[in-house]
Amino acid sequence: MKIAIIGTGNVGQALGAGWAQKGHVVIFGSRHPNEEKVRRILDVVGGNARAALPEAAVAEAEVVVLAVPGTAVLTTIPTLGDLSGKILVDATNPIAPGLQLAVGQTTSGAEQVAALVPGAHVVKAFNTTGAENMANPIYHGEPITMFICGDEAAAKTAVTQLAQDLGFDVADVGGLDKARLLEPMALVWVSLAMPQGMGRHIAFKLVRR
Repeated sequence: MKIAIIGTGNVGQALGAGWAQKGHVVIFGSRHPNEEKVRRILDVVGGNARAALPEAAVAEAEVVVLAVPGTAVLTTIPTLGDLSGKILVDATNPIAPGLQLAVGQTTSGAEQVAALVPGAHVVKAFNTTGAENMANPIYHGEPITMFICGDEAAAKTAVTQLAQDLGFDVADVGGLDKARLLEPMALVWVSLAMPQGMGRHIAFKLVRR
């Protein structure tokens, strides 16, 4: 599968490395695809990874992963070109100062993204844990859970497979409006990891009897 990752931070790097190792073609979308930082990322990721301007990366891809800070979503989406028919994975979180949600209850960051790109199939995923767990989602021999939601069954099936390729167990929470639940869940993880001092090597796992 051809995957465009918009964002070269820790989350984008971890996802890109995992998918490249599984044989997917990874294209990092960057405003400066030839700068030294991006070249170093490509060296680390290896495999079939390369970099291009965001619009060029999106044009080639079947799946686009939005892995930028929540504060950059509104300025980033207009740079991506035509997303019609693409699976758009929203891995962002709308976090306001003081570790508060910027939106919630009546909408979510993911629903706002979907409103900006009505032709795309938006799936919320890869937002409820940290980059370290995306690089290695196995705890004591068991996979941790990646929670996803979205309105398009086929898009969720594709994202489920991509998450499983990384080693995650996957739980489908429902339609895209359930991002109103997953985005606060991300803040639970952040609050435990940082302010509560548990560190970033913690994770959520759905257990079944």
